[in-house]
Amino acid sequence: MKHTRTVAWAGITLAALTATTACSADTARKTAGAVGHAGSVMAALTRASDKASGLGSAQVETTTVLTASGGKPVAMNGTYSWGDGTAMDLQMDTANAKMSSLQDDPTMQVKVVDGAYFYEIDPQPSGPLKGKHWARVDVSAVLGEAGADSAADNADPTTGLRYLGASKNVKVVGKETVRGKKAVHYRGSIGADQVTGNSRFSAAEKKAALKSLATSGGRLTYDIWVDGDDLPVRVKQHGGGMDVTMDYLKFGATKPITAPPVSDTGDLTDMVEKQRDQSLGQ
Repeated sequence: MKHTRTVAWAGITLAALTATTACSADTARKTAGAVGHAGSVMAALTRASDKASGLGSAQVETTTVLTASGGKPVAMNGTYSWGDGTAMDLQMDTANAKMSSLQDDPTMQVKVVDGAYFYEIDPQPSGPLKGKHWARVDVSAVLGEAGADSAADNADPTTGLRYLGASKNVKVVGKETVRGKKAVHYRGSIGADQVTGNSRFSAAEKKAALKSLATSGGRLTYDIWVDGDDLPVRVKQHGGGMDVTMDYLKFGATKPITAPPVSDTGDLTDMVEKQRDQSLGQ
């Protein structure tokens, strides 16, 4: 079961990239209609979110830390696509992701496509990964059906900018240079109380937002840097025992992401799902 545990852990780490929360563009625009300083902040975040969301994909560098367990930072870099369903193609730090038992190289390729995680591995001598170069795990096996639905609903990694429209404590930290670009640094947090008490959300929007918060520890804090072109340069998310930093290197014009060949892929979905149920006492 050692292999199963390492695959599941990495899946949870990668899932942090899509742990942003849900809010429709219409809700964000209504929120951005507030007057005064808060209104100008919301308007700036809405412009950045709408522009980035419309571009559909980006080259990114990310770092994920499981703060609750004192885990080492897991670095990933590659392509993130959300224009036509969620898809990722990333290189991940093998050792810090605890995947060394399946991959000797210092980095391993990880894909998220067609509702599943795919990990590039060394062919194993026995078991479901015998002679295979890829391991497959359904997203629902790692996150559960509700978590998988939430991740699908919140595929756009820029959604966090919109979601801050429900927060009443967003502030401008200051002007900073990030990745060589001059940017404005914003900070805010959101919890269930701010969702349930916000009249600008429809019942469906509240349900989706609360589901997302439940899978993220109940409260999320964001630090967001927006450049002079109204595009996010960096987004930091804290909550649910995770710290996730995503730097946007370039938006748009990324290559299509496809799943590995079925003939070269071993499926660990059932094993991971059983392990997850056992850990939850089911």
